[in-house]
Amino acid sequence: MKTKTIIITIILSFFLHPYDTTGGTAADYGDKRLLIIKTAEKYLGARYNYGGMTTNGFDCSGFVQFVFRENGITLPRSTVDQFERGKKIELSNAKPGDLVFFNIYGARISHVGIFAGKTVFIHAPTWGKRVSYADMNLPYWKRTFVGAVTYLDPD
Repeated sequence: MKTKTIIITIILSFFLHPYDTTGGTAADYGDKRLLIIKTAEKYLGARYNYGGMTTNGFDCSGFVQFVFRENGITLPRSTVDQFERGKKIELSNAKPGDLVFFNIYGARISHVGIFAGKTVFIHAPTWGKRVSYADMNLPYWKRTFVGAVTYLDPD
């Protein structure tokens, strides 16, 4: 099962690569944005682990925090704090490396991913899943989307 998941993730990465889907280049988005996406892609296939913040397993906010820390940016730990402390942006203005947030459980923001371009994001989904790409055009993600923030644009 693990091999099948990894193969599917690799195949999807070719089709959903952020710079292929947006037509942008590193120069268009800045080196820091490219480094964040490349760092996130290194962990495609890593297992989900509730509360996880290391390569032994990630939860969604732990994954985001880890990737940003690897690139010299300190983020809060929780999804709620990551959303509240980031600079709010419209999804139409989101660039690779920005964060997208979802309300999965109905009470508050409960999921985060790293926007990779166009409609694609990278995230640590849930129990039994692995770090992977997801498409925001799927009805589930459209229905649960709350907002986007950036930590990468100057104020």
